[in-house]
Amino acid sequence: MSDVDHYRLPINEVFWSVQGEGHHVGRPSVFVRFAGCNLKCARDGEAGFDCDTEFTSNTRVSLDDLRSMVGRVSGHEGPDLRVILTGGEPSLHLNDTIVQWFYDQGWSMALETNGTHKLPAATRDWWISVSPKTAEHTLRVQWCDELRYVRNHTQSIPVPVLEPEHKFVSPAWSDDPGEFGANLRHCVRLAKDNWSKGWRLSTQQHKSWNVL
Repeated sequence: MSDVDHYRLPINEVFWSVQGEGHHVGRPSVFVRFAGCNLKCARDGEAGFDCDTEFTSNTRVSLDDLRSMVGRVSGHEGPDLRVILTGGEPSLHLNDTIVQWFYDQGWSMALETNGTHKLPAATRDWWISVSPKTAEHTLRVQWCDELRYVRNHTQSIPVPVLEPEHKFVSPAWSDDPGEFGANLRHCVRLAKDNWSKGWRLSTQQHKSWNVL
């Protein structure tokens, strides 16, 4: 038995779509959604963070099965396929052995994280997107390629502890058109007021496209 044969990862879903936000918007990618998060979602009136994705349900998947799932949904098993680990919080399930396995597949790897969990050093060559949900002093990642701050119309841009090349401010999604419109207008103002510091506007375009 190899070092990776005993791993079973909690996978919520694997799907083939296009990146809907950030620097690589529009790029076809396979999304591997991990279950579980170290932060608490707001549910049933309880305090927590707004989550617009169900990532509780999951199936324990071997790495061999995960490789097959990625190939099946994309129709492509060769190198250079872009694979994005998202969640939930995928960093909770990564270690040096699993990161090396992803490297061995030859995929172009990306990771979406809330930044509160330290990353294995080998992920430094991955595209790391950090979307903070907590105060800056709680962040444990030491580097990233892009920051994505989701803001509602009452929130400003904090002074970031991370200074990547790409920085985005995004309006918090709401099913209420008036609420979302207020968030969007606010984020446009934030981008205009902070353009000299490298901030740009990014919206969740996949929602307007009506795709996953």
